Amino acid sequence: MKARHLVAVGMFLLALLLYIDRICISVAKDPIADALSLSDKAMGWVLSAFALGYALFQVPSGMLADRYGPRRVLSGIVGIWSVVTALTGAAWNFLSLVIIRFIFGAGEAGAFPGMSRAIYSWFPLRERGLVTGINFSGSRLGAAFALPFVAWMIESYTWRTTFFILGGIGLVWALLWWYFFRDTPEEQIGINEEEKAYIIANRQTETDTVAGKPPGRQELLSSKNMQSAIVQYFASNFTFFFALTWLFPYIKSTYELDAMQAGWYSVAPFVAGAAGNWLGGGAVDAIFKKGNWNASRNLPAMVGFALAAVGLIGSIFMTTPLGAIFMISIAIFGADMTLPPSWALCVDIGKKHAGMVSGTMNMAGNIGSFLTALAFPYLTAWMGSTDYFFYTAAALNGIAIWMWWRVKAERGLAY
Repeated sequence: MKARHLVAVGMFLLALLLYIDRICISVAKDPIADALSLSDKAMGWVLSAFALGYALFQVPSGMLADRYGPRRVLSGIVGIWSVVTALTGAAWNFLSLVIIRFIFGAGEAGAFPGMSRAIYSWFPLRERGLVTGINFSGSRLGAAFALPFVAWMIESYTWRTTFFILGGIGLVWALLWWYFFRDTPEEQIGINEEEKAYIIANRQTETDTVAGKPPGRQELLSSKNMQSAIVQYFASNFTFFFALTWLFPYIKSTYELDAMQAGWYSVAPFVAGAAGNWLGGGAVDAIFKKGNWNASRNLPAMVGFALAAVGLIGSIFMTTPLGAIFMISIAIFGADMTLPPSWALCVDIGKKHAGMVSGTMNMAGNIGSFLTALAFPYLTAWMGSTDYFFYTAAALNGIAIWMWWRVKAERGLAY
């Protein structure tokens, strides 16, 4: 296997672990709420605490990845969040759980910006979309695997023990990444010279970004490309984070299912999300190879957001758990089609500062995640129905289509 493909495998496994650890709290919602006497609104704050920490530390984590490299940064942050994952099992009240989940979110914040920085150094421009899609499919498959598996672990070993075990697995990944990975092909021990030459000759080069000097806040926020990336990713995360936080309890309570039934039903949207990532990533590279850089980014994303809006609205009218899950799966498939072009765009316009640029986009997206975790229980309580949450998410997807319409990927931050 080629060295860059081994790097892709390592990042895929990280994305898998990332979402197993992340979704565990959703599956454990009922036993945690019972043990700590928490209401749905209180659990909304617990879930949103993760998203807030994740959002606030995106840009700092991305800048660290740009400055110190993905080897040190990814090893360090995975070690930190794995320890905090284990600490979740030791939470004793509402406040302790909120603080632990906030720190957990802050620890996970650097994962995808760090991987973006590794992709910039390790992968030719023409392979960028598919690699990004594979990475994100790992996160969706991790979530899909975690739903029934974690439900079984919690029933067999208690929710506290489950968090301890998951924390230990993360520490193993961090040690292996530190030992085997290097920041660039030039530094990698044992890489084939032919592959090294191929990567160096075909990866993206600097043009309008000065090496070593990160773009300032004004340069970032005045760029239409950056503005579009921020708004559309907010919409994408607002849609997906519902699946990550409230889908399991929503399906379980709405259709009166037991935990294992709800877990198996909830797998489907994440498998669909993985497929959406593969299709989106493949479409990005296929269109790019035909010579249309910009269309390779905005076309898959616009199709994805259209599907997401249709799936969200359609789910409102379903009367069975199978029908609801089918429509929500369409929504997640569409939302996840937008991820490969989103992250490819960040690497396109950020170049050697891809960590900072992708961190900025991901920060905005996870403000959407933060609001999703609260919007679902509060809108439901306020309006007396879950329908209004789905209408809101669908409207955001419509706005995202317009955001992609105005993207000019090849013009970088200058546009």
